[in-house]
Amino acid sequence: MRKIILLVTCMFGISVFSQIKVLKNETLVEIGKDNSVGLYKKEDRFTIYYQDLNTANLNTFRSFSFQNMEGDVSGLYQLITGGFTTMPEENVILELPNDIIELHYEKNYGQTTVQFIQYINKNKKYIGKSQFLTRKQVDRIFGKTNGKATLYERSGMINKTSNQDTTSTATPSSL
Repeated sequence: MRKIILLVTCMFGISVFSQIKVLKNETLVEIGKDNSVGLYKKEDRFTIYYQDLNTANLNTFRSFSFQNMEGDVSGLYQLITGGFTTMPEENVILELPNDIIELHYEKNYGQTTVQFIQYINKNKKYIGKSQFLTRKQVDRIFGKTNGKATLYERSGMINKTSNQDTTSTATPSSL
């Protein structure tokens, strides 16, 4: 009888302290995508995924994320598209909570293009680079052509109305 009780106790102890947990399945909402670059939303966090062209393995995908605190997604879009009209002489540097992003503008076949250069974990040793994007591709990624741009514009408006008395240090230029 003691052996049976000991066996049941051991089996119960193993099941209680298991290593596998069931997590809540949170879905990503695709705002826009073009080729290997896409913008996705999860709650109020926006993530840009891209295929890293800086690695030998072309199956490497990287991402960087930020909150849409005060219309930062719209601000990033305006910043990127502003570079198409007046191409900056140097890279535009953005500091995110975990990464540093540079917007590198270049003329390709007479057309202004932009490339994301990511310093992963703010370390200049680990660099990821996206493909060069045209204005039309940026519009598709930010959901301007499929009407999904309202998803991030609406969430920014909700934040502004619900957090009117709190101040935030996030600006579109500092993301």
